[in-house]
Amino acid sequence: MSTIELEKQIAGAGPALDGHRSKTTSLSGKILIGVTVGLSIVCYPFVAPALRRHCLPFVPATPNQIRNVLAFVKPANRGSRLLDIGSGDGRIVIAAARTLPSIKADGVELNPWLVYYSRLAALRNGVFSRTSFVRKDLWKFSLAPYDHIVIFGVEQMMEDLEKKVLREAAPGTTVIACRFPFPTLKTESRIEEGVDSVWVYRPVAAQQDA
Repeated sequence: MSTIELEKQIAGAGPALDGHRSKTTSLSGKILIGVTVGLSIVCYPFVAPALRRHCLPFVPATPNQIRNVLAFVKPANRGSRLLDIGSGDGRIVIAAARTLPSIKADGVELNPWLVYYSRLAALRNGVFSRTSFVRKDLWKFSLAPYDHIVIFGVEQMMEDLEKKVLREAAPGTTVIACRFPFPTLKTESRIEEGVDSVWVYRPVAAQQDA
């Protein structure tokens, strides 16, 4: 075959090769778009809370921090209710229910996947009937029914959380703040252990009326 004939054959195959490349590029583009959309759907519940004015990042409580929290949870003989704000994977709620049989423990969490995980963990640990996990914005969730409130906040939101506690928590409620203290509320007790630190407060009527 002469060089001229070879060049003609290559030239004749050009459109077919270009069409093949076009189809391959088109398919790759569709796959990329599909993967991107899929990842966006999966990741949105985790990212969405961060788009709010205040967000609670999921940072699991350490075993030592759980012990520090439970050291200040003293349920009444008639039974008590505990709330964990930003309950994450549910470990505080589950530990409280397992350690203190007279307590009913609830968690409020915005991330639906963590809520589902917490419910399964409660079932696996045998405390499903004495725990509940609610997917709701903490700013729209009432603190009034609870005797013990555990808060894992970030520094930027503690002022707003303090106002919510003073507005909604019943006088004498034990409020346990983890990692960051409230800015002005009087501390009744504390355990200073770095990231495992906890501060204990008991709002009174005079503070709520202020």
